[in-house]
Amino acid sequence: MRIYLPATSAMLHQVEADKEVGPAPLTAFAVTPALREWYLDDDEEVLEYAAFSQAARAALRLLDADPLAPRRRVVLSADVPDREVTLHPDLDRAVVRSTVPIPLDRLASIHVDGAEAESDVAAAVKVIMAADLGDEDAQFTVDGTDDHELEWFAVQELPNLLESFPR
Repeated sequence: MRIYLPATSAMLHQVEADKEVGPAPLTAFAVTPALREWYLDDDEEVLEYAAFSQAARAALRLLDADPLAPRRRVVLSADVPDREVTLHPDLDRAVVRSTVPIPLDRLASIHVDGAEAESDVAAAVKVIMAADLGDEDAQFTVDGTDDHELEWFAVQELPNLLESFPR
């Protein structure tokens, strides 16, 4: 199963040090039966993008909890055995949890906002909780991050990517 894990730059540093994403359980997003049932489009790429987008939004919540992190969303894509994932439609239709840490060799790619997204991401981080509680103005600000596509990086590029995120 392809899962999408929200992250921060600090978490990327930890992934490089530990050679895994952990500790478990890890909350992630994936194309789940509940997402398939809810989404009107059965195109697999569209469903994957919907799950990926939920992970990008969850990255805003992680940034809200880490005021020192650069204001750039991070999403890790990983391929994990189905047996290591539990579905959590009670939390949201695309939410899953990995029951074990994810070794670096299971990561498929890393996605990070470009520097030009920082001001929009910073604004969204300030209001993400209000948006989650239904504030329409806050939701409009959060939706502004959708204008920024996260850049794709191969896992092998992690050491070079981290140079742009000093500790």
